[in-house]
Amino acid sequence: MNIPRLASTAGSTFRLPKTSSQKVGLPPGTPIHIGEQKATEVKVTLVDYDQEHCEVVALPRPDVCALYRNKTTTTWINVDGLHQVDLIEKICQCFKLHPLTIEDILNTTQRPKLDIFDDYLFLVIKTQSYNAEIRLVDTEQISFVLGHGFLITFQERPGDTFATVRARIQNNRGRIRKQGVDYLAYSLLDTIIDNYFTVLEQLGEEIEDLEEELIATPAQKTLRRLHVLKREMILLRKSIWPLREVINALMREEETSLITDAIHPFLKDLYDHTIQVIDTVETYRDILAGMLDIYLSSISNRMNEIMKVLTIFAAIFIPLTFITSLYGMNFNTAASPWNMPELNWALGYPFALGLMVATAASMLFYFKRKKWF
Repeated sequence: MNIPRLASTAGSTFRLPKTSSQKVGLPPGTPIHIGEQKATEVKVTLVDYDQEHCEVVALPRPDVCALYRNKTTTTWINVDGLHQVDLIEKICQCFKLHPLTIEDILNTTQRPKLDIFDDYLFLVIKTQSYNAEIRLVDTEQISFVLGHGFLITFQERPGDTFATVRARIQNNRGRIRKQGVDYLAYSLLDTIIDNYFTVLEQLGEEIEDLEEELIATPAQKTLRRLHVLKREMILLRKSIWPLREVINALMREEETSLITDAIHPFLKDLYDHTIQVIDTVETYRDILAGMLDIYLSSISNRMNEIMKVLTIFAAIFIPLTFITSLYGMNFNTAASPWNMPELNWALGYPFALGLMVATAASMLFYFKRKKWF
C-alpha cells in the first residue's frame, strides 16, 4: 500500500464546518462529502490532446475514464461537483487513487497541501473569486491529481476558472500542446494565481473608496464594511500562504519523474507571483489596520468637536443664568438701604436684556480670539 509523504506547509487551517462531525467514528479513508453542495449535478469533461489532435467531450459514465489511463496522449479530466460520492469514487478507482486521496478530495475544508505518492501527486488548492453583487470573496477548493500522462481536477462547482487554458488547448495556442501533463498542471495553477491578482485589484478599489468615506463621513456601516474586508484578507492569507509552500515543495521535489526539469523555471515564476500576492495581501492588511485607527480617531475628533460646541454654549449661558436668577428674586427693596433700583426702573427690563446680550457677545469675541472655535 502506498502511504503518502506529506510536504510540510505553513499557514492556519480553515475552520471545519459542523458537517465534519459526520466523520466521527468512521475509519480513515471513508469517502464522505464534507462541505456545502455548490452544484446541482456532477459534470465530467475530458480533454485529450497531443500536437496533432484535440478531443473535448463530456463523459456520460465514469468508467469511460479507464480507457484514457494508459494512452500516450495528454488527458485532462475535469469534474464539476463533489456531492455524488459514488461517482467521484468510481472516477478515482479508474486511476487507482489511494483511499486517503479520495477522502481528501471530498472534504472541501482542506488546507492547501501537497501529497506525494509513488505514481501520482495530489494537490489541494484554494481559488478565490470576487462576487460583485454581495461584495464578498467566494472561496472554492480545487484538487489536482497529477499522474503519468493524465491530470484530474475536482471543482466544487461549474465555472470558467480554466476556460482560458481549455481555449488555448483547443486553438493550439502557445506551447501547451507541445508540452506534457506537468506543463498543463502549471498552466492551471498559473490561472488560479492570476485570479488572486484580479480579486486583490477589486478589493483594492473597495479599500480606496472606503478610505475616502472614512475620512469624509465615518459611520457604523463604514466600520462594518471595514471588518468585512479584514475578514476577507484573513481568508486570502489562509489560502495563499500554504500555496506558496506547495509550489516551493514542487520545485524541490526530485524523487518523482512527474515534474520535469523543463517545468522548474515556470514553477519559479509561479512562486514569484505567489510572493507578490502575499506582499499585496499583507499591505492591504496593514492599510485596513491603519484605517481602523483612523476611524476611531475620526469618531473621537467628532465627539470632541461636539463637546467643544456644547461647552461653549454652557459657558455662555452660565453668566446669563446668573443675571436672570439675580433679577428673578423679585425682592422689594424700597424700604431697605440695599436698594435694587432696576426693579422699579422703567428701563430695568431692557437693561437686563442688553446686559445679557453684551455678556454673550463679549464671551463669543473672547472665544474667537482664543481660536476655541
